[in-house]
Amino acid sequence: MKDILGQAIYDYHHQQKPGKLWIHNQYGPKEPMPVEAYFRVEDDMPDLEWSALNECRGKVLDIGAGAGSHALELQERGYEVTALDISPLAVEVMRKRGVKEALQADVFAFTGQRYDTLLMLMNGIGLAGDLSGLAKLLQHFKSLLAEGGQVLFDSSDVTYLYEGKLPESSYYGQIAYQYEYKGLKTDWFNWLYIDMNTLNDIATKAGFEVEILYEDEFAQYLAKLTQL
Repeated sequence: MKDILGQAIYDYHHQQKPGKLWIHNQYGPKEPMPVEAYFRVEDDMPDLEWSALNECRGKVLDIGAGAGSHALELQERGYEVTALDISPLAVEVMRKRGVKEALQADVFAFTGQRYDTLLMLMNGIGLAGDLSGLAKLLQHFKSLLAEGGQVLFDSSDVTYLYEGKLPESSYYGQIAYQYEYKGLKTDWFNWLYIDMNTLNDIATKAGFEVEILYEDEFAQYLAKLTQL
């Protein structure tokens, strides 16, 4: 897949003439994605993300780290943090912004170390793609977690997108997207939004206990998973 999100992040960081980053979806017109959201500082982060950062402990793996804003905040707080992203351009930006350990890798293939906290913000858990992908990802997380470790991520219930007419062919939180930037488009890819009940079912089967740490009025929530 073309590194279109990474290019948008790279251009924004280097103050090159930016294009508009668009997200095409299956449920309505394309929407602009503000690239500056990947560069926000602590004061600009929503309460949900503050709660997640406050809950981190020990050695942290920030998965899908983007431009590295959460990793930088954790570094400021004195944590040993590794920022992981599949985009080589995003990783380059993170390093230039001061992230001490930024690695380019697909989390599904990432092995070799264990962490006390696995962190996935801005609905990073969505990279699972679908429900079977989530079950696979949770099994893989067991190989990345230190004893007593935790997984922190946010997601949301997107029932509202369908106005009461949920799709019958697939889980309604599995949504196809496509990035567009400066006339280039990625292939279509699936991104997962998971409601709390379905998350609890899948996580329990995978051997995790689920605790909801934060929930807002827009059905967004922050979950903590620990191994049973």
